[in-house]
Amino acid sequence: QVHLVESGGGLVQAGGSLRLSCAASGSIFGINRMGWYRQAPGKQRELVASINSGGRTEYSDSVKGRFTISRDNAKNTVILQIDSLKLEDTGVYYCNGVLTTTSGYTGSYWGQGTQVTVSS
Repeated sequence: QVHLVESGGGLVQAGGSLRLSCAASGSIFGINRMGWYRQAPGKQRELVASINSGGRTEYSDSVKGRFTISRDNAKNTVILQIDSLKLEDTGVYYCNGVLTTTSGYTGSYWGQGTQVTVSS
């Protein structure tokens, strides 16, 4: 089994910063790609940032320059540093990992989500 556990969400004022962390554990052979998705109230889940096994990062246009994704391969952890928070960044942030298990299965796994609320 594979588990992804997020932490670091909370309530923050606009202009502030947050650091989200996602730790993957279980029968992991390798991590191909990890990403952070956001689901705002009444909206579909959207990808905001991702990082592949080689360290290449991608960001949605709405977060470029404010969000930074990084990973610690030794700890199977991905970090999302969020700066200059805006009201529209409010939502549930989900960690996603495309992982290969020790049994050879490659699949997409999700964390339970962490709430980020930005206040004015």
